[in-house]
Amino acid sequence: MRVAIVGATGAVGQEFLSLLNERAFPLTTLTLYASQRSAGKEITFGDKTLTVKALPEDGNLDADIVFSSAGGTLSKAKAWDWASHGAVVIDNTSAWRMDERAPLVIPEVNGEAALAHRGVIANPNCSTIIALMALAPLHKAFGLTRATVATYQAVSGSGAAGITELEQQTKAALGGERIPPEKFQHPIAFNLFSHDSEIGEDGYNVEERKLLLESRKILDAPDLRISATCIRVPVFRAHSEAIHAEFERPVTADEARGVLANAEGLQITDDRAGNTFPMPLSSSGHDDCFVGRIRDDVSKPGSIALFVSGDQIRKGAALNAVQIAEHLIAKGAVQTLASA
Repeated sequence: MRVAIVGATGAVGQEFLSLLNERAFPLTTLTLYASQRSAGKEITFGDKTLTVKALPEDGNLDADIVFSSAGGTLSKAKAWDWASHGAVVIDNTSAWRMDERAPLVIPEVNGEAALAHRGVIANPNCSTIIALMALAPLHKAFGLTRATVATYQAVSGSGAAGITELEQQTKAALGGERIPPEKFQHPIAFNLFSHDSEIGEDGYNVEERKLLLESRKILDAPDLRISATCIRVPVFRAHSEAIHAEFERPVTADEARGVLANAEGLQITDDRAGNTFPMPLSSSGHDDCFVGRIRDDVSKPGSIALFVSGDQIRKGAALNAVQIAEHLIAKGAVQTLASA
């Protein structure tokens, strides 16, 4: 496959490079694109040194598969142009997630939806992916009707700048100094705050609405009710989420645990005796998401509560996109669809 990465110098772009190498992705060529200011930068990939290029004005990226992670503005302007030159664009931004032309795909949940694409496939938001890795198998087994979700989102969800800000502010605070926030509205070191996205008239922010609307689309459940509270926390990497879920019939914690134990891409960490459950430190760097604190919700008999943690740069972004591409290749769909 001729592969291109748009946004190759960012946090997710760097993760793409690691994953393509680790997973022995079937590459014939790999082309790296970034902004004009990054053009000419050299990046090591395996035993090769690749030079970052500026995006061509004609939209031809010389690729069969494009992994796009350079921001929604660029994707809105260029994604379909890239696709018109024969590429399947797997887009990591929010630009096309709710567009009816673009399937919104988590391979373990609705991988076959990717085969119906028209040139662009959307990668869901990181919080949505991590939540649905646990909720989707439960939905398949019991019929999810409602969930309340509280997210604890790492700064790497804002890219490399978020990571740098937490590191610098933490060092400064420990030295008795203060560095004014730049990436975030509020100080992030030793603090937490409501997710840094626009709040609508209904009081929900963009991140919270994404979790609702994207989950409905992925699960093909237009009446699904989800209320989310999304919080930015001083964690470098991996998002965590506390979830309370209701179903079409009463479900016990033991039933839920049995389903989750057999779910693809999910591992149970639920050691009550040792008080050890999913944590960002233990989920960072892993492909799977981790689920625990599985228990009956005493506030509403028949519903369950759980806690899930996952690396949002890997499964929440780059890995999910690579898995979509692998699914297309396994189905023999890339060359056929890209040349149609």
